Amino acid sequence: MKKGIATVAQLSAFDEVIDARSPAEFDEDRIPDAISCPVLDNAQRVVVGTIYKQQSAFEARRVGAAMVAENIAHHLRTRFHDKPKNWRPLVYCWRGGQRSGAFVTWLRLIGWDACQLEGGYKTWRRMVVAELEELPARFDLRVVCGATGSAKTRVLDALAKLGAQVLDLEHLAAHKGSVLGALPDRPQPTQKSFETELFRTLHALDPARPVFVEAESRKIGHIQVPEALIRQMRASPCAAIEASREARLEFLVRDYAYLGDDIADLQKKIDFLKGLQSNETLERWKALAAAHDLPTLFAEFIDLHYDPLYRRSQNRNFTRFPSAPIFRSDDLSPAGIEALARQLLTAAAAQPEERERVTDPATP
Repeated sequence: MKKGIATVAQLSAFDEVIDARSPAEFDEDRIPDAISCPVLDNAQRVVVGTIYKQQSAFEARRVGAAMVAENIAHHLRTRFHDKPKNWRPLVYCWRGGQRSGAFVTWLRLIGWDACQLEGGYKTWRRMVVAELEELPARFDLRVVCGATGSAKTRVLDALAKLGAQVLDLEHLAAHKGSVLGALPDRPQPTQKSFETELFRTLHALDPARPVFVEAESRKIGHIQVPEALIRQMRASPCAAIEASREARLEFLVRDYAYLGDDIADLQKKIDFLKGLQSNETLERWKALAAAHDLPTLFAEFIDLHYDPLYRRSQNRNFTRFPSAPIFRSDDLSPAGIEALARQLLTAAAAQPEERERVTDPATP
């Protein structure tokens, strides 16, 4: 590497990756495992930017330099006061410019072999976007299908515990995918942050082994699934879980029990279905929510919303769904879910050539 400069490909060569951007930029997305050590905080960045636009670049640099010096001094006194002489940090900012350059200059003056990331976060981001166009086609995806309430995500969890490779998009997106899918304790990540975690997850998988993934639409909450992954999923072999209505209802009531803790929020979610259901139906559902009658409410969700939607979407979106093997169950307890996972794993082991048939159109 050039002295004081490193590329994205050399990230693993460093002891620590330091994000010198503002906290707001860091929160939107960052290089995995980077630590936030801003040389300008959110308010300071606005001040410097305003001076640049309204006065001059010189005045912005003069004012900003004092702020940067103070912030770097703070990090040196606190975060890095005990780092050994052989510590090797990599520093990046938005485009590998003055913020990370100033930080690296001081670190190198002290004697540490610090480097600046060439092109900064923008180079990292371009690499993630490009890789997400190429990575999905490398994998033998096995798409787990089933109507809402079929415990597909829990089946993925059970598959992972059995040693299978799993891509849990709903976990990465912090959302269960349906209109009721927002989690009470986890906000959704930003789109960029989701894509970074997806990139990291895909890179950790072995292309020589099947990867189980749940059938998803293009959007999970407000998160957009990358188009290349959607294409690969929709062309991949499917496995269909057909659980009894009774088992699904029992599972939904158990898995979504937290919805009863905030009736106003549940009623707000029901209103999102306006235009898909009659006003009379929506009012009835909101009354059931107010009465805490989740079993009746979820039963109507199954019959009037989820099942009709599932029947329309699966055959249209997943080209190999009509030939999918069916795994029936009337037990979605933890033991029943584990039994389903074992059946799916056994079936996948009997189809070792599926990836070639998906990714090579010339193969019969």
